[in-house]
Amino acid sequence: MKNAFEVRQSSIHGRGLFSLSHLAARKKIGELEGDLITQRQARRRVKTLRCIAIVEFEDGMALDASAVRNGFERINHSCTPNTYLRRFMHRVEFYTLRAIRPGEELTCNYGETHHDGKLPCRCGSERCRGKI
Repeated sequence: MKNAFEVRQSSIHGRGLFSLSHLAARKKIGELEGDLITQRQARRRVKTLRCIAIVEFEDGMALDASAVRNGFERINHSCTPNTYLRRFMHRVEFYTLRAIRPGEELTCNYGETHHDGKLPCRCGSERCRGKI
């Protein structure tokens, strides 16, 4: 059975991705889709983007999900996330960290970002670190 998701208004930032069904812990739920570009191209593009949806790989390549919309580019940051992302062979896969209830927003800890720790975090977590 394929998982069902919905993009809608988020209390964290803009629009987020929400689960419409129960998701079990430690299960793959989907992938970020986009254009494979070089990190150099990615770093030029982030200067023109309001919302950054780019994931870099160790080999100098990056996945730009800014133009391709499948919903997973809408997963907002949280300091206490319910999903994690796995970078593998130029793919960005999302997995649940714990069981997720229907209606719950999917969140991920972005880790190091193009924001260089200057963007205020709005996750609302008790353990919020304050910046992304």
